[in-house]
Amino acid sequence: MSVNQPNAATSGRTRGPLTRADAVDIWIARWLRVRRKDLCARYQCDPRRLYEIWEEQRFAGAREEALQLFHERYPALADRIDYGPHRRIPRTTHPDQLSLFTMPAVRDAGRVSERQPGRMARMAR
Repeated sequence: MSVNQPNAATSGRTRGPLTRADAVDIWIARWLRVRRKDLCARYQCDPRRLYEIWEEQRFAGAREEALQLFHERYPALADRIDYGPHRRIPRTTHPDQLSLFTMPAVRDAGRVSERQPGRMARMAR
């Protein structure tokens, strides 16, 4: 894209909701390793809309259409691409995982240190 040519994101135009054709193009862009940030700018949407497509919550069946179209457009790349569905990577630890690096529990909260007297120690004076 040329610097002199404004795209929809910089020209002030607003874009409507994503269509099925957009969903097919988004799948193909995913397989071509287009960055998520660039897709959001191109379609003027929130990243959550992309994930709705990739998780097939919206436009179910668009992945199969995109796969067929991808094989027609890019036959040389057909054996190099992972066509698997999107998988979320959880940020929490698995329940079966041991918690090796957790913070130790706070010691007895009622105990008053002599070096730093708490409110109760000051009141007792």
